[in-house]
Amino acid sequence: MIVVVFNKPDFEYDVHSLLKEFFPQEDVQMYYSCSPDEVEGKNLACTHHEMTADGVKEFADASQVFKIDYVGDEIAVEWTVNRAGKRICTKISVDSADRKETKNRLKLALYSMIEKGTGKSLPWGTLSGIRPTKIAMKCIEDGMSDKETYDYLKETYLASDEKIDLSIGIAKREKALLDKVDYDNGYSLYIGIPFCPSTCAYCSFTSYPLGVWKNRVDDYLDALEKEIDYTAQKFYHKKLNSIYIGGGTPTTLSPAQLDRLIRKIKCSFDLKDCLEFTVEAGRPDSITREKLMALKKNGISRISVNPQTMKQQTLDIIGRHHTVDDTIQSFKLARELGFDNINMDLIMGLPEETLDDVRHTMELVKEMAPDNVTIHSLAVKRAARLTIFKDRYSDMQMVNTQEHMDLCAAYCKQMGLEPYYLYRQKGMAGNMENVGYAAKGKAGVYNILIMEEKQTIVACGAGASTKRVWPVPNPDGTHRIDRCENVKDVGQYIARIDEMIERKQRLFEKK
Repeated sequence: MIVVVFNKPDFEYDVHSLLKEFFPQEDVQMYYSCSPDEVEGKNLACTHHEMTADGVKEFADASQVFKIDYVGDEIAVEWTVNRAGKRICTKISVDSADRKETKNRLKLALYSMIEKGTGKSLPWGTLSGIRPTKIAMKCIEDGMSDKETYDYLKETYLASDEKIDLSIGIAKREKALLDKVDYDNGYSLYIGIPFCPSTCAYCSFTSYPLGVWKNRVDDYLDALEKEIDYTAQKFYHKKLNSIYIGGGTPTTLSPAQLDRLIRKIKCSFDLKDCLEFTVEAGRPDSITREKLMALKKNGISRISVNPQTMKQQTLDIIGRHHTVDDTIQSFKLARELGFDNINMDLIMGLPEETLDDVRHTMELVKEMAPDNVTIHSLAVKRAARLTIFKDRYSDMQMVNTQEHMDLCAAYCKQMGLEPYYLYRQKGMAGNMENVGYAAKGKAGVYNILIMEEKQTIVACGAGASTKRVWPVPNPDGTHRIDRCENVKDVGQYIARIDEMIERKQRLFEKK
């Protein structure tokens, strides 16, 4: 256990995130030496525990203790490694009126202490956010050269050369694509289908086994159509730039249900400005010729066939009820029917996967030659079976390294695919990232828009989250973003669909 003691509540989330990056297996607990009334009512980002009134508490079970004291324009940081009896201290001067700079200096001080004490560095330095390319994008938009952008990312965040080069390259490709998008008058649409053939061990998305809900899918589509009608009416004067049907697994719907949904979308919205219409076919065990034909005849421009791995033993472990050959045959069928923009998702860090297993997967993927490949680093969430039943998987090795990511990047380059978007998540294996690779002209517009957060995305369906992006940027180049979420439970979504629509109405009436 790692304990962090603050003398007042400030920057807890940032400190917690950085410590979890360095020590992912440790439980990090936050305490406050200030009086309870100074903590009460604060919207704290982390689970916290107040100390006793006199500020004294023993932490015998802690392997490490950090003390962070804010005093005027100084921050004192002390790190005690109890088991080694080692103590490291530092003090930094800050401008308390500049919160962004104060946060960065605190994280730099912590990072430098831990790096010196452990000999361990992080590929992304102090960057613990999920969208690191936004920083490179802002530098480019401000007219900074590649060298100036590199220096800024190195000095401010201590990111590695490899990650800086990756960020700059992706930001340039993103900018070229996003220059075609109308931020002020455009928006994108997400449609969520929360059903899957089964739940994968690593998954924490809103999804439900189709077998349980099979008799209520049409009821779900009825409710979804009401939300689509509201969205079409509310945004009739805006340009719809991209559509993404995700989940769950959209192809758990029958061919008739897929046809019904897509025809509803096409009839409800003006698609003349739509750059991309994606359906995440996803699980090979949900794909049939009839379903792919339903997508093709409705003009779907981009689909996914997602194996995650091409090692059968791993598929069995994580609960994917399909074979490696199912993936290959589903992909070939999609090509046979004329789909020319197919993505494949792969995950690094799955249980019992070695570097040779990854090489085997990439060899098979290379033979199929998809137009997009997305390399995910395993991020195990609290709601995933890998966490809930972690004792079952405790003896299984789950490893992801820079060597894994470099191997995938090399294969993607051989296939003529370039990195075009990137994001990170908490708890990622190896402190790595997710990277999307695409052939020229085949980059996923929606993927970039959701990461860069410069355009409103209206989301319909159970568990879907709408993001309203305000057009006028803040002084730091970011945009104000307001959100509203639909309930996750399918039954509640169906019963409360009018409330879901009302939530959106309130969101878009804000001034």
